[in-house]
Amino acid sequence: MNEPQSITSLPESPDDGRHRRMIQYGIAMGIRLVCVIVCFFVQGWWLVVPLAGALLLPYVAVVLANVGTSKTGSVVRPGGLVRASRRQQGEIDG
Repeated sequence: MNEPQSITSLPESPDDGRHRRMIQYGIAMGIRLVCVIVCFFVQGWWLVVPLAGALLLPYVAVVLANVGTSKTGSVVRPGGLVRASRRQQGEIDG
């Protein structure tokens, strides 16, 4: 018979995933804000570091926010569709 679905193998709920992505995006945008502020106080070649952070972090933040979790779970539904072989289809039809 079928074994019961383990709760640890289920995927993350949509609300939890959305909340996690919003937190990650907010942290990245906070770091970007710090980079923009630091640009006003840094001179010379060191200006490149916070400037690069301020320019690249929006892209990185969006990519990280849209990436799913590495934990992949699959929900096994009882009574799922099973494809019948040609032999079985012949027995059903004829």
